[in-house]
Amino acid sequence: MSTAVVLLTRDLRLRDNPALAAACAADRVVPLYVLDPNLAGLSPNRTRFLHQCLADMRENLRGIGGDLIVRTGDPVAETIKVARETGAETITMADDVSGYAVRRARRLKKESERHRIGLQLHPGLTVVEPGSLRPGGGGDCYKVFTPYFRSWSGQRWRAEAATPQKITLPDGLVPGRLPAMPDGESPHACEGGESAARRRLSTWLRQGLTGYADAHDDMPGDGTSRLSPYLRWGCLSPLSLASSAREHEAFVRQLCWRDFYYQVARVYPKLSTEALRPNADNDWRYDDDALQHWQDGLTGVPIVDAGMRQLREEGWMHNRARLITAAFLTKHLGVDWRLGVSWFFRWLLDGDVPNNSGNWQWTAGTGNDTRPYRRFNPIRQALRFDPDGVYVRRYVPELKGIDGAAVHQPWRLPEPERRGLDYPGPLESHRDEAVWLRK
Repeated sequence: MSTAVVLLTRDLRLRDNPALAAACAADRVVPLYVLDPNLAGLSPNRTRFLHQCLADMRENLRGIGGDLIVRTGDPVAETIKVARETGAETITMADDVSGYAVRRARRLKKESERHRIGLQLHPGLTVVEPGSLRPGGGGDCYKVFTPYFRSWSGQRWRAEAATPQKITLPDGLVPGRLPAMPDGESPHACEGGESAARRRLSTWLRQGLTGYADAHDDMPGDGTSRLSPYLRWGCLSPLSLASSAREHEAFVRQLCWRDFYYQVARVYPKLSTEALRPNADNDWRYDDDALQHWQDGLTGVPIVDAGMRQLREEGWMHNRARLITAAFLTKHLGVDWRLGVSWFFRWLLDGDVPNNSGNWQWTAGTGNDTRPYRRFNPIRQALRFDPDGVYVRRYVPELKGIDGAAVHQPWRLPEPERRGLDYPGPLESHRDEAVWLRK
């Protein structure tokens, strides 16, 4: 009887999981997840979300006769150990682009060859494979989004992988205990797992998708899908999601942005630490006090503070708020974008190298933005996307007593009203004249 091990990484789902489907061609299948101690503690929020995903994956696998095999240690050593213990001829795994993932795959390939076990890498983390599209003029990846989107839109997508109906485990294999569910730092973080993802997706397709083009920047209306944490951990297939939304270009375009940064990260694995435009990366400030005020949501600019507090409360932030808060740190305070990357990595459930780091570099002017010196006026952004101040008052309770759009500029209130606020004045700008403070 043939046996295959599928090493699950960021593809924690049954539906459209090519690596799992390929393993199911064998008579016996070992769905394996290895907890790497080197990654423990990087983000309590993501650790809790991951553990919820693992618990859900185990339940779903048991529902079709299988189980999730859990081990702790070096992913390569533990995978080879399980493969040898079960007599597996093949190991399957989803291909990935981060430096960590690439190193893991190289080591696993070397060890698999040494033990005469076949290793197969499969798609599944993106809609279009990161290395499949190349710019016509040469180069390893597209550096500008619009031509990438045109090429991506004309690409024929792969067929979705079959969902396994039954899995048979090798006899005598000890499943291993799931780790105790840890506490996260964000009290209102969403629940992890494919089951929760499918519920969220079903609601979104019924109620949110049709109006997405007009609503996705509406900050108080929260018209975004909130599916990004499930895409980050592979609880949802990005291909399945894109196929479900294919007639809604505004939403599909966002999935293309996600793919865009994956193909960038494939070529530039140090995206989190090295600027894509080195000549734009030599004039940063390192102001611990300013950084702390930004992290705590106490910059004195309400739209910025609301976004930063949403991040802490939910482990997630509205897409427009991500742009505003990142631009404020880099373009107004002049603080190194890498410090923002690290802070978002700590809190975001959907934090990954391609999208978190790629978007930070875009905003900071060190990455793929064709207009690297653009500025974002936070008050103009607030008045456009939160015109009545509903989003700000939701996350900055100190300002709940201020009516309407006046909440965005509390420093302009009459002196008696300002004196009664338990809210700081705005931080000094170090990159421009901050004319928005004086309007």
